[in-house]
Amino acid sequence: MNDVHALQVFYGGTFDPIHNGHLAIACAARDALDCDIQFIPAADPPHRPPPGAAATDRAEMVRLAIAGLQGLTLDLRELERGGRSWSIDTLRSLRAQLGPQASIAWLVGADSLRDLPTWKDWQDLFELTHFIVAEREGHPLDGELGTSLQRFLDGRWSIDPASLRASPAGRVLRLHQPLQWHSATELRRRIAGRLPWRELVPPAVADFIARRGLYGAPADAVIGP
Repeated sequence: MNDVHALQVFYGGTFDPIHNGHLAIACAARDALDCDIQFIPAADPPHRPPPGAAATDRAEMVRLAIAGLQGLTLDLRELERGGRSWSIDTLRSLRAQLGPQASIAWLVGADSLRDLPTWKDWQDLFELTHFIVAEREGHPLDGELGTSLQRFLDGRWSIDPASLRASPAGRVLRLHQPLQWHSATELRRRIAGRLPWRELVPPAVADFIARRGLYGAPADAVIGP
């Protein structure tokens, strides 16, 4: 039986590829909330151009990145479901699995929260999950949300992680974690442009990218067997 008092945190995304910034967010959330963080790679993300790597490769890079890191796990439900990876569908499946009283939270970056009104059935998401928002250092959310979104979020903000355990869904917690500057977009650009990039990802992920020739990585980028 699921413990309805335990907070279940899910980190959805394209992870194209996963990098050290993603891991920093996940570890910060894990430590702040004292719970596991479950990565959910998108199979077919609807809000962006097609990913640069296949879903199976992106999921494998997540597996390699979190190997040995306590409290970080991998959930493949979006790959197993197939079709467009709408967050509303994933959260409905999680709610059906975990039950109506379980406390569920969706971990996102500040840019994703700002874009929330473009998500499918976005207001219904708050009936299914809390949101944990990782803010970028020097780019606070204050004043950056559209008027309609800001009005919708009034009364939902929280600074206390315990508040997420007190109800199944509907709150928004700000995770004050200084994020690393780089993004997956910048990382792909650096790989394709033959610029230094290995230090931005875990070594096992860097080797996987090089072996598979992902994002235009040259064959001579492979290190080791």
